[in-house]
Amino acid sequence: MTPRQIEKAIEKMMYTSRWVLAPVYLGMSLALFALAIKFFQELFHFLPMILEFNESELILKLLTLIDLTLVGSLTIIVMFSGYENFVSQLDLDESTEKLDWLGSHDYGSLKMKVASSIVAISSIHLLKVFMNVETTDNDKIMWYVLIHLTMVISALLMGYLDKISRYHIEN
Repeated sequence: MTPRQIEKAIEKMMYTSRWVLAPVYLGMSLALFALAIKFFQELFHFLPMILEFNESELILKLLTLIDLTLVGSLTIIVMFSGYENFVSQLDLDESTEKLDWLGSHDYGSLKMKVASSIVAISSIHLLKVFMNVETTDNDKIMWYVLIHLTMVISALLMGYLDKISRYHIEN
């Protein structure tokens, strides 16, 4: 074999290896089912006791459901965008409803969606802590706030760096 043939064979093998990710994305759909089961478990525990909850308890339960929903939405975004960016384009029939955002998220926008979703999830957890502030140690509250601020600053820096890199690519 010539060096060029070896190079072509290596490149073909590397390119084909992207399919190793396909079962990972399929596994994410199974994780989504697990999340749905947890969501409905929370909902079924919540509904029979709805009249017994005070306003704060009701808000905390709703925040838990919103939190689970955000994680599910993030899973969908990562699953489909990751598959389309790294494995293969989705080949949907014309009769199949297509999500508007499919095919529009590149790796940079996917990172930003993940970062902003993590900040939103962290915000919900921090709000839960603040709503139960009397039962939480001050040291723990400080750590929750510091961790949340770290997530916010990281997301802002990622967005800024993405903006800078897009500017340099365009110019």
